[in-house]
Amino acid sequence: MTKKLSGKAAIASAIGSAAIAAAMLYANKRKERKKGPKQPGSIPSGENPETD
Repeated sequence: MTKKLSGKAAIASAIGSAAIAAAMLYANKRKERKKGPKQPGSIPSGENPETD
């Protein structure tokens, strides 16, 4: 049932797959950025933070 692709069709298929993967990675990056900056963790020593 598997079909062998000709050279041009195989290249087009590979480019299409790479484009879809790149679009998914880009969308995921934008989604993470939209959440906003991450809050910094607590100070490891337990001391109060210095503020001005």
